[in-house]
Amino acid sequence: MTLEEVKEQIQPIDDKAVSAAQKRWDSIAKPLHSLGKMEDLVMQIAGITGSPDINIKKRALVAMCADNGVVEEGVTQTGQEVTAIVAENFLQGDTSACVMCRQCGTDVFPVDIGMAFDTKVPMDLKVMKGTRNMAKEPAMTREEAVQGIEAGIEMVRRLKAQGYALIATGEMGIGNTTTSSAVASVLLDQPVETMTGRGAGLSSEGLKRKVAAIKKAVDLNRPDPQDPIDVLAKVGGLDIAGMTGVFLGGAAMHIPVVIDGFISCVAALAAQRICPLTRDYMIASHVSKEPAAVLILKALKKEAVIHGDLCLGEGSGAVALFPFMDMGIAVYESMSTFEEIKVEQYEEFT
Repeated sequence: MTLEEVKEQIQPIDDKAVSAAQKRWDSIAKPLHSLGKMEDLVMQIAGITGSPDINIKKRALVAMCADNGVVEEGVTQTGQEVTAIVAENFLQGDTSACVMCRQCGTDVFPVDIGMAFDTKVPMDLKVMKGTRNMAKEPAMTREEAVQGIEAGIEMVRRLKAQGYALIATGEMGIGNTTTSSAVASVLLDQPVETMTGRGAGLSSEGLKRKVAAIKKAVDLNRPDPQDPIDVLAKVGGLDIAGMTGVFLGGAAMHIPVVIDGFISCVAALAAQRICPLTRDYMIASHVSKEPAAVLILKALKKEAVIHGDLCLGEGSGAVALFPFMDMGIAVYESMSTFEEIKVEQYEEFT
C-alpha cells in the first residue's frame, strides 16, 4: 500500500461509537467521569475502531531499528555496532521493553529498516544500510524517506492481517535523538538548543557538538518546514520514517497506535503534518524527559497519562500504558450499571 493510497483512506474517527462508549461509562455505578483518562482512552479506541465493544488483547510493539550517519560528528557515546546488538536482543526478548512486554501480554516485532550491519532481525523492509551524514549531505533522498514510511505502513498491514488490535511504537538507533531534535526543530520552528537534550547521557561538550551538528545540517540542507517528507529526508532517520508510517497505517486501518517518547513523538508529529486526521488515531503514553517532548505533545494537542521521567526509548513508555488501559477496559466491560443495582443514576450538571 502506497503513502498516497493510505492518505486517501484516512477518515475521521467514528463519533457515534465514541458517544455509545460514553453512554456506557455514564451508566456504570460510579461517579461520572471519575476514572478520567481511563474513560477517555476507551472512548477514543471506540472511535478509532468504530465499535463501543473494546478488544485490545492482541497487541504488538513494533521496534524500528536504523542507524544514522550523523554519528560521525561525535554526537553519541557509542558506535553503530550497538544498534545491531540491541536489535538482536529484541529477538531474544532481552531488552527493557521486552521484559515489560512480557508483563502485559505484548508481542515484539523488531524491524531492520536501516541498520548499518545485517543481523538476524528481519530485513525484508530494509531501505538502506544507515542514512548518510546529514551534516554533510541530505540523510536520505525523498524516495528513500517515502520507502521508509511505506515500510511502516506495511508492518501495520501485516499485523492487522494477523489480528493485532493495538500497536506500540518503538525504536533503536544510535544517534536518533540528534535526528529527532533536528526534525522537531524544523517542524516546530524552534531553536535547536530548545529541542536538543543529552540523549543517552552526553557530556556538556558532547551536547555542544550535537547542537552544532544539527545547526550545520539544517543550514546546509535547508529542509522545507511545510513539507514533512522533505524534513525527514534531509535531517531525519529511517526509524522516524518507519514509525511515521506506522501512525499513518494505523489511522488508515483503524488500529490505535501508542506514541512512546521523544523520537516516537517526532514521528507522530511528522505523520500529523502529512495527514492531520492521523492525530485522532494516536494515543499519548508518557512525557519523555527529553526537553522537546512537552512542546511536541502540545503541538499534537495530546495529554500523556504517565509523567515518570522516562527516557529509555524502545517503546518502553508506550507499553507501560497498557496495564492502565486494561484496568479501564475491565471496569468498562464488567462493572454493574446504576439500573442493575437499582440506584438512581448520577446527573450531568454544567
